[in-house]
Amino acid sequence: MSTSEPLILAFDTSAAHCAAALLSGDRVLAEALEPMGKGQAERLMPLIAEVIADGGRTLEDLDAIGVGIGPGNFTGIRISVSAARGLALALGIPAVGVSMLEARALDTPHPSLVSVDARRDHLYLQRFGPGADLGPDLVAMNAVAAWACPGLSVTGDRAEEIAAVLGATPMPCPDNPTPAIARLAAARFRDPALPRPAPLYLRAADAAPARDGGPMILPR
Repeated sequence: MSTSEPLILAFDTSAAHCAAALLSGDRVLAEALEPMGKGQAERLMPLIAEVIADGGRTLEDLDAIGVGIGPGNFTGIRISVSAARGLALALGIPAVGVSMLEARALDTPHPSLVSVDARRDHLYLQRFGPGADLGPDLVAMNAVAAWACPGLSVTGDRAEEIAAVLGATPMPCPDNPTPAIARLAAARFRDPALPRPAPLYLRAADAAPARDGGPMILPR
């Protein structure tokens, strides 16, 4: 554990990427983002090792871990949350779960509406700002008009399209969310009541048990 500015490792696999960043105080020492639709489970730990090495530090220097908890891809979220819990336990440091919606909202003027693509013409939405907080929720694209409010800015997936519907201002969104995840984790990791990271699921899993019953058991 460091003795000066807090050193935070953050990583995320909740979308079609494998991403990580190393933050010391307010300085990003190293970061990486690799687009990928699958293979995050095999790539995450090597990527973490590369980012830490690029930052000139070791795992033992870390003060805390920040991890993206979704919403997003079910399998990807489980990969990163499990890795964060395991590393935190092994190193004896806190792990902080941060939603992708919070991370994207970090530098966006409030009130802000943050969007994450949920596929099937749906979005994960959350609105931030004094007196404007709403969500997070799973929303059909044709229902976003209900999320309008005065002075709203919009960031994230399909931001320009959503802003046009709401009469709002679209804002850019960094490709790599992990520096923001690290900054939020740095502000929270000392909280003694901090819960363990847990996946943020806002929709049911795509895979569901078969509706037909099991095989009939015949008496002998």
